Amino acid sequence: MRTTAAIAVLVLGLAALGHASVLVSRGASPAAAAPAPRAPRAHTLRVVNDEALFDEREKYMHPDRPHHNLQDSADDHGDNVRPAGPVAEQESAYWKKLAKTKIESELLQRKEIKGVAKNIIIFMGDGMSVPTLAATRVYMGDENKALSFERFPAVGLSKTYCVDTQVADSACSATAYLCGVKANMGTMGINAKVPRSNCTAQTDAATHVDSVLSWGMEAGKWAGIVTTTRITHASPGGAYAHTANRDWEDDKNKLEDKNGVGMENCKDIAQQLVEDAPGKDFRVIMGGGRRAFIPTTEDPKGNRQDGKNLINAWKDSKKGSAYQYVEDMDGLKKVDLDKTDYLMGLFEWSHMKYHLDAPDTQPRLKDMVKSAIKLLSRQEKGFVLFVEGGRIDHAHHDTRAHYALEETVEFSEAIKEAADMTSEEDTLIVVTSDHAHTMSMAGYAKRGNDIFKFGGSRADKGHYTTLSYANGYGFEHTLNADGTVHDPTNDDTDDKKYMFPATVKLDSETHGGDDVGIFARGPWSHLYSGVHEQVMIPHIAAYAAKIGQFKEGASAAAPASGAALLPALIALVVPLLGRQLVA
Repeated sequence: MRTTAAIAVLVLGLAALGHASVLVSRGASPAAAAPAPRAPRAHTLRVVNDEALFDEREKYMHPDRPHHNLQDSADDHGDNVRPAGPVAEQESAYWKKLAKTKIESELLQRKEIKGVAKNIIIFMGDGMSVPTLAATRVYMGDENKALSFERFPAVGLSKTYCVDTQVADSACSATAYLCGVKANMGTMGINAKVPRSNCTAQTDAATHVDSVLSWGMEAGKWAGIVTTTRITHASPGGAYAHTANRDWEDDKNKLEDKNGVGMENCKDIAQQLVEDAPGKDFRVIMGGGRRAFIPTTEDPKGNRQDGKNLINAWKDSKKGSAYQYVEDMDGLKKVDLDKTDYLMGLFEWSHMKYHLDAPDTQPRLKDMVKSAIKLLSRQEKGFVLFVEGGRIDHAHHDTRAHYALEETVEFSEAIKEAADMTSEEDTLIVVTSDHAHTMSMAGYAKRGNDIFKFGGSRADKGHYTTLSYANGYGFEHTLNADGTVHDPTNDDTDDKKYMFPATVKLDSETHGGDDVGIFARGPWSHLYSGVHEQVMIPHIAAYAAKIGQFKEGASAAAPASGAALLPALIALVVPLLGRQLVA
């Protein structure tokens, strides 16, 4: 019996050891597997006893068919309603074949690529929430369509909170997904020991955190940044700047900060890009935001009050190298990327124009990505590239869903361009977002319904749009001036500038605290599967490329944590076996 018990202990111990090893390999400790239970949260919902009221609500919660009158023909009423979806999808065989094909032709063909990543490309769709992805598919023409990156083999979720706030802004989140450290809201490239707007604290180099682009450059790789926002904005700024306030894009913005502490001690973001490492050594810099680089004394007038022209300063720093500075698509086309070592393109005074408004003289995001990859690929040791589709976020802030969805399509096309130009055998492509937004896709609209139209009828017989926001500018499309509920039936929701309804009136719609997606392909991309802290994004990339903290092969230490349990297990079992043999 004692022998049996000892063997049982050994088996259970080995099983526990294996489980612990799995936990360690996923970045968790064995203790983390069993968190202390929380006390039950008190229920505060009022119980509704009125059955008639409940039945009335139930109609809108779970209708037998979409509760609206959209696209209905004369015979679409009563019991003989015509199914709204594609005819093929009415057959069971359609879905079974779809699943079989997906499994056999895609899922079973996937392989875990475990070679070293030569190149890293991080694509970030600013404010690209999961509802944004779903709505964009409908905008593209069908619910079953897929954005280019949605076909990547690895899919996960990222938790986006800041150290001090539940909902992130683009600065603290950039510090997380580029530098691998969470920070305070409004700060970037520094840890959470630095309060917002404290310039004195910012100057402490011990608080500075470097980005994955810096890690790559230390390993001899080339690096670059591409964005549709100002190049000094919060997301691209996270690749190179260390600042206590994301708004300090130029000295004018910095001097206007009435909450600033020790303002004379730190550089603005544009200065850091041109004068300090790693920004001054970036091979590619493309986006908008000329205003932060040009003084107020020049024509056209910039923002800088110190008299510095940082564009000229950048050019001067590149003398002796092959460099190009461009301001439009024609200039970008003329760049000989095979002979250019440094490229700066500032295509707008502020942010680049939305694609729906952009002239042909402005390059598209995919044009910039194509040029960046072609130049950076000349480095035999590889490259690290950060690309932001930044204006998805701006459109959501204005509750202008037309722009948000179109910018998401543009973002997807840029990712396809990058995927077509690179090999998944040596290039890790990661697609994610910095935070969500409050846009929701609601109602029971029929298949094929225009995403910008109506999701259904309200209890008061008015209509509501499929897309709406929890807060923001669009409040005027929720309540009329006299306090009555606004019916958008006669609104021109096809207008690209239409502000979709918002429940709470704010000057600017806020970010959302939802988790956001991670999509990846290439070496070690399978490590992105699961739910992660946002800081894992650059660290997994660094592990794949053997840069940063993984450049010395530190990954081999991970299994040792689980193996350390083996001596203790042997010490427990051997005495039991010994006593049995003596007996």
